[in-house]
Amino acid sequence: MARKANSDSGDAAENPGRLKQIALTYKMTRKADPKIGLILAGVGIVTFGALLAIGYLIGHPIYLGILGLLLAFLAMAIIFGRRAERAAFGQMEGQPGAAAAVLQNVGRGWTTTPAVAMNRSQDVVHRAVGKAGIVLVAEGNPNRLKSLLAAEKKRMARIVIDVPVHDIVVGDGEGQVPLKKLRTTMLKLPRVLTGPQVTAANDRLRALGDLMSNMPLPKGPMPTARRISGRHLAPTR
Repeated sequence: MARKANSDSGDAAENPGRLKQIALTYKMTRKADPKIGLILAGVGIVTFGALLAIGYLIGHPIYLGILGLLLAFLAMAIIFGRRAERAAFGQMEGQPGAAAAVLQNVGRGWTTTPAVAMNRSQDVVHRAVGKAGIVLVAEGNPNRLKSLLAAEKKRMARIVIDVPVHDIVVGDGEGQVPLKKLRTTMLKLPRVLTGPQVTAANDRLRALGDLMSNMPLPKGPMPTARRISGRHLAPTR
């Protein structure tokens, strides 16, 4: 009984937290997309109305009405999720460290280390390791990033030899990847490494990280983003 009571109290505490998070997400989305409420209401009404009308035509309005209600909520959730994601990317666009925030949420199988290289102008290179190999994600001035990426590749070449290395420059210019497409671009990379090979590459790169921590860092604040905290400055699995 006590165990059941603890479980019920935990669920009760978790549900208000989720509802609060949804409410905060909605407020954030509405600032960037003021018509979000009308759009969601329209999607829900049209979906429910269409299914209910079909139900009357075939003689099953109750069954189709229930199905329409469920599909209406599903459609509203999908539209809301997409528009909320678009609003979040819009707020992060151009912010230092925004790419690192996206990398932290690429998905399972990726190990991300933010800010493995940086210069005095706060152009920064982040590193992600997965079955596609090593991906260096750079954000900042494209001209300065060329030398920064080249130096990081040369440094890694001393430790990891047989691992493919990809480099991505975040931006809206030619040959660059927009922030909102960063996750999709990385997931489309061909998987060429096995799990043990990824683990071995990460182990070697940790030694490189230790070398980097002993190097003098440029003066000035580290790149930050709203979704980056102190715990994200260490490699995560």
